[in-house]
Amino acid sequence: MLAGLWVSAQTAQQENTPKKEGKSKGILAHFALGGHLPAGELSKRFGINGTIGAGTEFITSKNWMFGLEGAFLFGSNVKEDPLAILRTPSGDIIGNDRAIATIRLQQRGLYVGALVGKLITFDNSREGLRLTLGGGWTQHRIRILDDARTAAQLTGEYKKGYDRLCGGPAFQQFVGWQHVGYGKDVSWLIGFEFNQGITQTLRDWDFTEMRKLDGTRVDLRFGIRMAFTLPFYTGYAEEIYY
Repeated sequence: MLAGLWVSAQTAQQENTPKKEGKSKGILAHFALGGHLPAGELSKRFGINGTIGAGTEFITSKNWMFGLEGAFLFGSNVKEDPLAILRTPSGDIIGNDRAIATIRLQQRGLYVGALVGKLITFDNSREGLRLTLGGGWTQHRIRILDDARTAAQLTGEYKKGYDRLCGGPAFQQFVGWQHVGYGKDVSWLIGFEFNQGITQTLRDWDFTEMRKLDGTRVDLRFGIRMAFTLPFYTGYAEEIYY
């Protein structure tokens, strides 16, 4: 009799125990890598770029997401020559030691912003279509490397007259697939990213053009981003599933 009651109680408890549905509120921390193709005005200045980024967001029990994200942009394909005024007819730059200076040009930039989005799932797991919209600030410049530091024209404040730093408000969209795991389950996301920057020069003078580079630029990027995620769930113990 007592054994039967104990079995019935255990069965009822198991039926009432929450299953792994993945509906807890939580904080998601992302560490991301990506690659992008430029378009618009950006494609006239740079080629393909890579990104390293991070972000954090709050995810609700209904899978709405609100967060912050940022990315560092880098690349080695620079199509414009901001140093044309310094070059000899043969295309070289002469350093202080009267030898040919070794100068390299690279792309550097960043994007920081806020986002809102939704994870659209198709079952009780936390895996599905990730859609986000964001807005913030973007900027980019031409990084000038003079490893031997022989070109006095490219030191200190003078270098700013050649780097063509631009910045302005930007909008970002992401569509992809996201898996948010529990316990030792790996969490990740991958998808397509689109960025539109409305920028202008942040320098008062460009030495090569001998003027301020006025005008509004439309700088576009589109590409792939993937990220690993660390989830931190919140709530009462019975609301957290493992």
